[in-house]
Amino acid sequence: MALFRSLVQSGRSVVSVTLRREFHRTSPASLQVTVRDALNQAMDEELERDERVFLLGEEVAQYDGAYKVSRGLWKKYGDKRIIDTPITEMGFAGIAVGAAMAGLRPICEFMTFNFSMQAIDQVINSAAKTYYMSSGIQPVSIVFRGPNGAAAGVAAQHSQCFAAWYGHCPGLKVLSPWNAEDAKGLLKSAIRDDNPVVFLENEMMYSVPFEMSEEAQSKDFLIPIGKAKIERQGSNVTLVSHSRYVGHCLEAAAVLAKEGIECEVINLRSIRPLDMETVENSVKKTSHLVTVEGGWPQFGVGAEVCARIMEGPAFNYLDAPASRVTGVDIPMPYAKILEDHSVPQIKDIIFAVKKTLNV
Repeated sequence: MALFRSLVQSGRSVVSVTLRREFHRTSPASLQVTVRDALNQAMDEELERDERVFLLGEEVAQYDGAYKVSRGLWKKYGDKRIIDTPITEMGFAGIAVGAAMAGLRPICEFMTFNFSMQAIDQVINSAAKTYYMSSGIQPVSIVFRGPNGAAAGVAAQHSQCFAAWYGHCPGLKVLSPWNAEDAKGLLKSAIRDDNPVVFLENEMMYSVPFEMSEEAQSKDFLIPIGKAKIERQGSNVTLVSHSRYVGHCLEAAAVLAKEGIECEVINLRSIRPLDMETVENSVKKTSHLVTVEGGWPQFGVGAEVCARIMEGPAFNYLDAPASRVTGVDIPMPYAKILEDHSVPQIKDIIFAVKKTLNV
């Protein structure tokens, strides 16, 4: 019996050692990384890479950020690189713009983009227009970042999507990531860009984990600004979205696939510049278009995409009018049941697709 136990134990040992050796021989697998941690990695890597980069905003330093996006950065880089500011958006946005004009590369965090309205003169008149008005002599290398759009239970004054607001303004680049790879690759590109960049995150996505490829784990990983991504191939209808609602489109597409309807899902990632080439090529293939966004319908991102399709070569390929799924055209209610009815749901996307396809 003792001999049997010895053989079993030695066998386990051999198996264990063999498994460990095999594990170390394999290439690094994809990691599960939350959007929050991806943003943190991007800032950490760029702070380390370029001493001109610094972060400022309310509670970004000692408190590790209102949403913990800047967790650990103050302890690593200190007061000169991670700066807590008073509650004065116009003041610290102005400081950041001035620092960018002086050759630094500030990351200016708004606790929510709703508060950026306090600093909109600095963002539009000071940051966006200077590079152009100086004939390219004076770059303004700054990133304005923070959560954008509706969260949960924060009512009308804290639930606006600013993609269309800032996307309207020449001189700005406007980015709207969906998953962890978007967040990391686009933020790193934004920090390195010589233009002012508005970087619209989503509070509801911060804690959501996504697989991050081996390539995206590299410190050299960048996603080019102005390039959309096809998240799902399809042949019947094109779904165009950005930020949180890309996930809604993918879920709707999975449901519709069971009914034989194949949706092509496009993650815009960049609002300005807008990658219309990818959208047009998809519409030429599917002959149907539905845009999905959390913002209001009037003058929205979807409205711009539809207008450009109408004006461009893909119009002749449409078999039905383009359709929009948007937030409801009202200030956001506080009550949860009303809030749920005020932003797009998966069922709304499914209904819009079936209506467009007349099925």
